[in-house]
Amino acid sequence: MNWQSYTKGFKAYLKLEQSLAKNSVAAYLADIDKLLQFLDAAKREKSPSEVTAQDIKDFLAWVNQLGMLGTSQARIISGLKAFFKYLVLENVISSSPCETIEAPRTIRKLPDVLSLAEINQLIDSLDLSRPENIRNKAMLEVMYGSGLRVSELVNLKLSNYFNELEFLKITGKGNKERLVPMGASAIKHLEIYLSTIRNSVKIKPGNEDYIFINRLGTKLSRIMVFMVIKDLAAAIGLSKTISPHTFRHSFATHLIEGGADLRAIQEMLGHESITTTEIYTHLDSAFLKQTITQYHPRS
Repeated sequence: MNWQSYTKGFKAYLKLEQSLAKNSVAAYLADIDKLLQFLDAAKREKSPSEVTAQDIKDFLAWVNQLGMLGTSQARIISGLKAFFKYLVLENVISSSPCETIEAPRTIRKLPDVLSLAEINQLIDSLDLSRPENIRNKAMLEVMYGSGLRVSELVNLKLSNYFNELEFLKITGKGNKERLVPMGASAIKHLEIYLSTIRNSVKIKPGNEDYIFINRLGTKLSRIMVFMVIKDLAAAIGLSKTISPHTFRHSFATHLIEGGADLRAIQEMLGHESITTTEIYTHLDSAFLKQTITQYHPRS
């Protein structure tokens, strides 16, 4: 279907003609991979030249249903526009299917958070008779217990897991490393997964060090994590729109509500600026206002 040859050419174009950094090139290629995952899931066997504007619109509706933030969707659109612009330059197509596609407005707003009861309900709804759900339980416990980004979760490595010290070494944005503590529940369920499920999977070469592995023996994709959480929310009838990032938001918000130091939370989340972390103080204020509105006799 020619995708591989075109993405290989696109990669060279980004590196040589656009002089993009390695991480930026990887992000663009990941955007194309997400489109391919959608086309595969929707059973649309199409070459790049056969992709239509409707396919792109349906794809964006799909990632929106998975709970991706507007900022993530805008970045994906940017990546796809660059790819199809390259195909136009190469005379593969006469016009881009992304020409009429507009990026969503990225208004900064307070993210949805889950209560502890909602998090417990989500995790407890997993059917642990299915091996993949033992993995998924460990995955959710680690996300909520350490406040990881989804990209950090899927790239988590055994060599960076120090269970005796109860720490994870995380490589975050800009390849910056940080140490993040783990809670007892996260360690417990991660150890169960490692000793009962992961050690029985035939792992493909190059994936030996990744903690979270799919049934094919390769590391989990970001999309798979989104889909697991979306399916769980639907199963328990949760009305909130949630994504992997919701667990990170909930981690930080619950720490703020418990009186944790803002600088410590900044360090654990890997935020470069304290102002990024301060959004969680606004979340806490919103929680307090809601409490007053709900319970004060004159509200």
